Amino acid sequence: MKYNEFISEVQDRASLDSQAQAERATQATLQTLAERISGDETDHLCAQLTQELAQYLQQGKQEPKSGQVFSLEEFVQRVSDREQVTLPAATQHARLVLEVLQKAVTPGEISDVRSNLPADFEPLFSPVS
Repeated sequence: MKYNEFISEVQDRASLDSQAQAERATQATLQTLAERISGDETDHLCAQLTQELAQYLQQGKQEPKSGQVFSLEEFVQRVSDREQVTLPAATQHARLVLEVLQKAVTPGEISDVRSNLPADFEPLFSPVS
């Protein structure tokens, strides 16, 4: 899936007013995801995405390192802080970004990502739209 297609789909699903808002939601979610999953898994995910989307993951892999252990609540708080939106909005945006991500990569890759996360993260992968 091309970058513009990914961002447009996030914008449409989240009913965001601008492409810039969709980019912020995507960047915040992917960067935070990369902080939570292992570095190798981040690399595998990057390999299936465009360079622009992979860059968001690489940012999370570097700050401060991937594979950090934090809760779902902390995940949403980080997305909220990065995106500068409320917690409910950050939760919805993260779910929508991950929903689009599931369309952009292979089912096996999404399965690997999900296996890197504790069970309480499952609601992030539940369909929103």
